[in-house]
Amino acid sequence: MSSPHRAGRRSRSRTAAVVAAVTLAAATGAGLVSAGLGNTSTAPPQPGTSAAPDTERPGANGPVLARSTPVRVTIPRIGVDAEIVPVAVDDDGALEVPPLRRPEVAGWYHPGPAPGQAGNAVLVGHVDSRHGPAVFFDLGRLRPGDRVRVLRTDGRTATFTVDGVGAYPKERFPTARVYGGDATARLRLITCGGRFDTRTGSYPDNIVVFATAAR
Repeated sequence: MSSPHRAGRRSRSRTAAVVAAVTLAAATGAGLVSAGLGNTSTAPPQPGTSAAPDTERPGANGPVLARSTPVRVTIPRIGVDAEIVPVAVDDDGALEVPPLRRPEVAGWYHPGPAPGQAGNAVLVGHVDSRHGPAVFFDLGRLRPGDRVRVLRTDGRTATFTVDGVGAYPKERFPTARVYGGDATARLRLITCGGRFDTRTGSYPDNIVVFATAAR
């Protein structure tokens, strides 16, 4: 596959690579990204807790909303309009991901802040599946200034502006930058990246999008 920063180019050669990877996964029974996000490198440092205040107020870098469950994420630049489901950590303390049978949905790490709430809200999603591109296939195409919108059960939409996109080897996942936070409402989007490893049936990297609540 192409590099993470060119993940959105659906060229003929990339499509062929995806098909090849899909074929291998189908033959081995391995999920393309099941090992990519759900590992110790992406695990929250303190699962099950959230210090984000449950209040609504203006923030220095954008609005801060009270806690409310996110239900849908839209990213106009890359054509994402997806349902959000809650995820937490597994028995090994690794970050869960949405089930491979539902590659079109994103997962919200619900023990942490909700999108729009103070702190870093985290959404995860698969890059592809046995049947082709998944919800965050084009995540690496995002650039500073792009918008991400998250609809919540309270009827409010939390809007974020992309600050940057990074690709990280899994053993050097930026845990503090992803899960750390302060009084500002921020969003982190995570998926897999790098060249698909046919030997391990997974990807070597993670792509992380960093975004801040829009003014």
